[in-house]
Amino acid sequence: MTIREEQVLERIERARGRRARLRDDTIVLAHGSGGKATRTLIDAVFREAFANPVLDRMDDSARFSVNGADLAFTTDSYVVSPLFFPGGDIGDLAVNGTVNDLAVAGATPLHLSAGFILEEGFPVESLRHITESMRAAAEAAGVDIVTGDTKVVERGKADGCYISTAGVGVVTDPPSGAVRPGDAVLVTGPIGEHGVTIMLARGELDLEADLASDTAPLGCLLAELRDACPGAVRRMRDATRGGVATVLNEIASDAGLAIAVDEGAVPVRPAVRGACELLGIDPMYVACEGRAVVVVAPESEAAALAALRAHPLGAGAAVIAHVKDDPSGLVLLKTAFGGTRIVDLLVGDPLPRIC
Repeated sequence: MTIREEQVLERIERARGRRARLRDDTIVLAHGSGGKATRTLIDAVFREAFANPVLDRMDDSARFSVNGADLAFTTDSYVVSPLFFPGGDIGDLAVNGTVNDLAVAGATPLHLSAGFILEEGFPVESLRHITESMRAAAEAAGVDIVTGDTKVVERGKADGCYISTAGVGVVTDPPSGAVRPGDAVLVTGPIGEHGVTIMLARGELDLEADLASDTAPLGCLLAELRDACPGAVRRMRDATRGGVATVLNEIASDAGLAIAVDEGAVPVRPAVRGACELLGIDPMYVACEGRAVVVVAPESEAAALAALRAHPLGAGAAVIAHVKDDPSGLVLLKTAFGGTRIVDLLVGDPLPRIC
């Protein structure tokens, strides 16, 4: 490593070590993107107000014990535009997103809540379509929607329908969390399909592609992975807002280690890659709604890949990276041309309101 490279890495490490400061006076779209702006908002406002040991772990789900039972609890909100898109709609997206947050915590999802914010004038038939999608998705995931709430706001005060969900599950086999050098990083299938599908469904671009959202419940897939690699699963994250790149950065930062990605190993469908190239977007940052990033011990790499590929939702799984000692907290991508570049967190998201 050259002196210049060392200086750059030192500056990055100093910048990441500074306390988060929110410099914006108002909320902007970037604050909901899952990137740097979101992290700054969370650290400078929400964590400062609500700090506690469970929240401070910053996992997809909170994990805690009640009367000897290990539970996972998560909550999420959905504002996707459009509400209906190839491969799904806001309803099954809300169910799948919530059960997946529980599944990557090593939990078996049990019950969900569903809160609806509806705009005056929203068609009842559209609401029936959404609730039927939620019912079918909940049945597929093996959960029940057991409680909820409904609010209606004046015409023009919302965008048809927003949904907030919460979910609870029993933790049966949590990831160890102890990411180590040599560990393998896998994705459970081709990336970027959901985000690109939403972008094309908005009709703002003169592009067509045979794509559908990858929204799906991952509980059974990840349970089979854990069964095939007992005790070897270090971390699991679903790659929603900010895509795979954001998840890898969070894992590297939390572990104080580096993640070296092989660009050629990252599975991307030709239609997704083509759309991203036309728009100047890196598919590594595009959201998925039915893909997980999994870190496993090196001796279980082959078994993990085989287990994922044996399941229909993991048929396109691949090993995309390995954990390294340094540079601490960084994600490095080995490009198809043989060079290496840093894959950093984006400030915002090139595709807002994708979930």
